[in-house]
Amino acid sequence: MSTEIRVPTLGESVTEATVAQWFKKPGDAVNADEPLVELETDKVTVEVPAPAAGVLAEISANEGDTVEVNALLGAIGEGAGDVKAAPAKKQDAKKDEPKKAEAAPAQAKSEPAPAEASDDKPLSPAVRKMVEENDIDPAAIEGSGKDGRLLKSDVQAALDAKTEAPAPAPASTPRAPVAVEDAPREERVRMTRLRKTIAKRLKDAQNTAAMLTTFNEVDMGAVMDLRKQYKDVFEKKHGVRLGFMGFFVKACCHALKEIPQVNAEIDGDDLVFKSFVHMGVAVGTPNGLVVPVVRDADQLSLADIEKTINDFGARARDGKLTMDEMQGGTFTISNGGVYGSLMSTPILNAPQSGILGMHKIQERPMVVNGEIQVRPMMYLALSYDHRIVDGREAVTFLVRVKESLEDPQRLLLDL
Repeated sequence: MSTEIRVPTLGESVTEATVAQWFKKPGDAVNADEPLVELETDKVTVEVPAPAAGVLAEISANEGDTVEVNALLGAIGEGAGDVKAAPAKKQDAKKDEPKKAEAAPAQAKSEPAPAEASDDKPLSPAVRKMVEENDIDPAAIEGSGKDGRLLKSDVQAALDAKTEAPAPAPASTPRAPVAVEDAPREERVRMTRLRKTIAKRLKDAQNTAAMLTTFNEVDMGAVMDLRKQYKDVFEKKHGVRLGFMGFFVKACCHALKEIPQVNAEIDGDDLVFKSFVHMGVAVGTPNGLVVPVVRDADQLSLADIEKTINDFGARARDGKLTMDEMQGGTFTISNGGVYGSLMSTPILNAPQSGILGMHKIQERPMVVNGEIQVRPMMYLALSYDHRIVDGREAVTFLVRVKESLEDPQRLLLDL
């Protein structure tokens, strides 16, 4: 008797993933709950554990295949590693799992998914759903599947062409010719689903929002002295180090209460104002930038914020963040200073209307009370959507953040 391996629920609004890699091959012994296969969505990577102990008897979805939620990935048979490898059978998999996503285009040409009639072209359930959701006429798209059937890749190509039509030419401009002697020294790597999603969303933010950036600088001396004085007792009591990010989150939450436009978003012809702060904290990982969200950050203590961020950072590097943990943010903080950045203009995380860029702390000569002193200074950058936030509001927001950091007691007194 075999146990099926299926695609788990991937999170809100996520219906499909790409099979990134199998950790086992057919015939290998597996233990219950041992990671078997890694799936890549447009936001995170997800490891699918073995539902039972035994032998990996069959792989039904190969690396690179696109699969839907609950689609059949493979099967585990009884035994201890002596089962012969079984080839993937797309048609059998479809009988077992009617809702399985279409195979990659190359495989779909030879073994198309079951289709329904729509006008003069057959449509699979997945393709039909895609054209209906995007209000596309399937008769206007040329199918590349067998007998002219439409594939999801055909519909996606049509959507991309429609989206990119008004965009500037560079997005679709071919590469410049490469010298013959240089070609062997290049390496071509296909973009991951996460990287493609990051690229698309950042470009969409630039194309949609009226983005502008305002700058200021903050003397970090007061925060650094506070950390130095209390870091040991703080870590002993709360079990987490006292970092800079907690202070910035608190300072931004304080400023957002005064300037709610920076915590708002546009929905059609409406402005949506939030009476809560879900703070996105940008985290760099080997696979790209992810932004986990500290929910109700305005209601949390400094210790709770530090614990949450520390946990996010550790799990982000291991690819263990869940979909829910990266959705619903209302404002974002990005810390380029950890990589040595002295100044930058961060890009909005749509549909949010503001993002704060932190940078490297650098000692600089400053005039303080008529005297030149060496102070630990940091440049701050606030990128904002000028459709919602006026210049006065953006500058005021950044000044409030600066004031809170240079005099942390203001946060305690709600000033």
